[in-house]
Amino acid sequence: MSTTTAGVLFVVALVAALAAVHRVFGDYMYRVFSGTRHSRVERIVYRLVGVDAKGEQSWGVYARSVLAFSLVSVLFLYAFLRLQDKLWLSLGFPAVTDHVAWNTAVSFVTNTNWQAYSGESTLGHLVQMAGLAVQNFVSAAVGMAVAVALVRGFARSRTDKLGNFWVDLTRASIRILLPIAVVGAVVLIAGGVVQNLSGGTDVTTVAGAAQTITGGPVASQEVIKELGTNGGGFYNVNSAHPFENPTTWTNWVEIFLLLVIPFSLPRVFGRMIGQPRQGYAIVAVMAILAIASVGLTNAFEFVGNGTVPQAVGAAMEGKEVRFGVPDSATFAATTTLTSTGAVNSFHDSYTALGGMVLMVNMMLGEVAPGGVGAGLYGILVIAIITVFIAGLMVGRTPEFVNKKIGAREVKFASLYFLVTPAIVLIGVAAAFASGNNSTALNPGAHGLSEVLYAFTSAANNNGSAFAGITVNTPWWDTALGLAMLLGRFVPIVFVLGLAGALASQRPVPATAGTLPTHKPLFVGLVVGVLLILVALSFLPALALGPLAEGL
Repeated sequence: MSTTTAGVLFVVALVAALAAVHRVFGDYMYRVFSGTRHSRVERIVYRLVGVDAKGEQSWGVYARSVLAFSLVSVLFLYAFLRLQDKLWLSLGFPAVTDHVAWNTAVSFVTNTNWQAYSGESTLGHLVQMAGLAVQNFVSAAVGMAVAVALVRGFARSRTDKLGNFWVDLTRASIRILLPIAVVGAVVLIAGGVVQNLSGGTDVTTVAGAAQTITGGPVASQEVIKELGTNGGGFYNVNSAHPFENPTTWTNWVEIFLLLVIPFSLPRVFGRMIGQPRQGYAIVAVMAILAIASVGLTNAFEFVGNGTVPQAVGAAMEGKEVRFGVPDSATFAATTTLTSTGAVNSFHDSYTALGGMVLMVNMMLGEVAPGGVGAGLYGILVIAIITVFIAGLMVGRTPEFVNKKIGAREVKFASLYFLVTPAIVLIGVAAAFASGNNSTALNPGAHGLSEVLYAFTSAANNNGSAFAGITVNTPWWDTALGLAMLLGRFVPIVFVLGLAGALASQRPVPATAGTLPTHKPLFVGLVVGVLLILVALSFLPALALGPLAEGL
């Protein structure tokens, strides 16, 4: 079987598996977030936190709950990292420095998982298990809670209530993420992923040198890293390490895990608003963009400009030889489409145009299908902007799923979209203006691409890196930490404000002049509007970086 054929079958199997679980898993999540009964474990959690599970919140209170929970999480994780040397299972590692601890705490709380350190030589097992892995669960649950709150804004009318953040957070963690993570960890252990509390094993390499190979609770962190679209690896080389990703079938499982929740959430949207066809339209937009991205990334890496890549039939530099081009390129495309940030190959070594596709995936807002929760609320914001533009074209007040899209809704949607490009472009400009671009080894177009990738990854809460630049400095750790913080929580506030504005409306019945938002025409409009908006925001920067290098 040729490499190309194997790659096609790999992708086809993924598509088939995601299609098979879309409805069943989506319906399950719908029941989780729509149910009124609380389990015994959930009631214990509410009692410990001091929450009235029956009390619902306005969008302002919901937003303050998100921000308060996240602030406490940052402070807790920062203290955990700074006190590591005094904790059990520290493996003799010193306390994490202040700027790295700040960057790491913000990174994991914002679901970014950007790593300015090497995990196996910096963090002890307790910090990995009780600090980072816990945030992998709750940061993903925060994204799901915000998405569900926005969907309630569409589903409800003449109310200021969007549900209860603490209930949504708890249910997402206990009923959705935790059960799948337990089963997934067992599957990965069966595939060869390490799960122990070993401080390291001394071995002799093939060349005769001595080396200590660190073990640890890898499988339990690996599964939620992918399932929660987090991406932070136990080891420095992330999912290219054989202890994290031993075989091609575990590689397939990990890609499936990072796609399964984002691709199933549109079903929750359709069920909660009582119009399943709307959910199918949203997932169709996601699928079109995802398939295009996977295809283009594979194509650019197989063609590979340059004498050597063309001679061997593909650009193999930076690829893990166990996976080859198709499994590596597919992983890279899906991880940047989903705000996961995990890597099983070196993105900095991709061809210029292949690397550009990965950047564009993040610049799209990671909505195809996007991060857990974040992808759904991101694509719904784009859908609102689309119906507004369509309304301008025909001179009619725009409507989306029986809600009028007026000035207030458009302001929230526009501000949501503009925040991330502003953070990225201001960050890149600040890096060069302050002399902190750190691209001495790669000047010119590729150096710009590296800085552009770094801020795009941070502001979009992805966490993958182009590498090639030194970012583990106080300036970079601080700047990227701010980009992650603003890129996560400012859009969330706008999303919840939009949800509140929608929930306060009364339903608008569809008429002959209403734009059908469940048909192929609307799917095409959403794709087109998204691509145009991204091009208007980022094309000049892309032209000076990866496009200039690739052409």
